[in-house]
Amino acid sequence: MFQRKPGRFRQRSNGRNQRRHGHSRPQRSNSFSNGHSRNGFRPMQSPIKLVEKYNNLAKEALSSGDKILSENYLQHVDHFERLVSLKNANQNEKNSQDLNVTKEQNNEADSDSQNNQGTIDKK
Repeated sequence: MFQRKPGRFRQRSNGRNQRRHGHSRPQRSNSFSNGHSRNGFRPMQSPIKLVEKYNNLAKEALSSGDKILSENYLQHVDHFERLVSLKNANQNEKNSQDLNVTKEQNNEADSDSQNNQGTIDKK
């Protein structure tokens, strides 16, 4: 006679709790673990690649005659171009700050060496 395999999430009809004593499993958290995604979620591409992607989609939609969809894609392009420009501006600002700090440190080191040289000459 054919026996049915018990279902993994089958409800128990005898009123007992679904977990057995001593065999409790830890609860899953909703966070991503080990960088792996859940539910088919793919990590976002870089904004530069997304600009290219939506530009291509906008051209394709326009060539098929769908002006509204094309405009939608162009709004995406505009959004991601703003992200790229903000990222570049922040990067340039950070680089200029690092450069200024390096110049200040070099100036301090030069003045210290000149001060030390002056004390050596006086002795």
